[in-house]
Amino acid sequence: MIIVHLPQGAETDPVRRREERCSFERRALGTGDPVPAEAVWIDMVEPTREEDRRVELALGIEIPTREETRNIEPSEVLYVENGVRYMSARILCQSGTESPTLAPISFILKDHTLVTVRYDEPRSFQMFINRMARPGAGTPSGDHVLIALFETVIDRAAEILRLTGERIDEASSAVFDANATRRADVETFRATLQTMGMEGTRISKVRESLVSIERMLLFLSANTAGATLPDGLRAEVRTTLRDLQSLEDHATFLSNKIQFLLDAVLGLVSLEQNKIIKIFSVAAVVFLPPTLIASSYGMNFRNMPELDWQLGYPMALGLMVLSAVCTYFFFKIKRWL
Repeated sequence: MIIVHLPQGAETDPVRRREERCSFERRALGTGDPVPAEAVWIDMVEPTREEDRRVELALGIEIPTREETRNIEPSEVLYVENGVRYMSARILCQSGTESPTLAPISFILKDHTLVTVRYDEPRSFQMFINRMARPGAGTPSGDHVLIALFETVIDRAAEILRLTGERIDEASSAVFDANATRRADVETFRATLQTMGMEGTRISKVRESLVSIERMLLFLSANTAGATLPDGLRAEVRTTLRDLQSLEDHATFLSNKIQFLLDAVLGLVSLEQNKIIKIFSVAAVVFLPPTLIASSYGMNFRNMPELDWQLGYPMALGLMVLSAVCTYFFFKIKRWL
């Protein structure tokens, strides 16, 4: 599907398009509709090969297929050909689920027209489209659309990291809160480990997405093959880069926090295991003297003087109980229990 975004009034007043922010018109092209020359942004969502050829003929560019987008070489992620910038980034999708993914999206910048080729529906794209629909929220060219789109992707990444931080804090409170109604148990530790594993995966995918966007912004800000950005837009790129780098630092902080919590939970699990082993060790030591006494009086030798003693049986039982009690209190005095 080909969706074009046209600035309202661009056909009659192109100067206003270049100098002012205007409202945008979003239009889905039919099978026989030509690609408008005044389109600022052409968003290709799961395009067919016929739709690829239509845009290629209209703009004189090459549209990567789905297989090419998935198997793109590192050297072909960012390059300029015939004055056209070809860029690729990985944008986070399904961030609210337990299995977030990274969707490869191609960005093609021809003069002042932006073409995006995608086969997924990142939430950040829908957020940006909703923003563009507001009166006066449109941008004058594809360069500005691209930077504004990146700003929305970064805002979405910031929201994901904020929610991730809240879930990490909740898991931390469940484990370490001294005022909790019940002590953390094995199920709490298991749930915490699972949560930290999923959040760690989410953060790593956010960081990978941010790194790919950072490379694209650096590529845009550089004078590559004579293709440059306007000075005003270059300042916006620098501002966006600073925001992105601050998010990367925040993602690193959250990763360190997850690692600390994982180490702490594993330490608490070891303590719980040590308590169980300690109970078995104390029980074995407590019953060791009674076992020794019972073993001594269980020997069947002919010349044992206690065999004819009427109080021998209760005396042996008393010795076993007394030895167990004395051992128990010895451990209590030493504070080993």
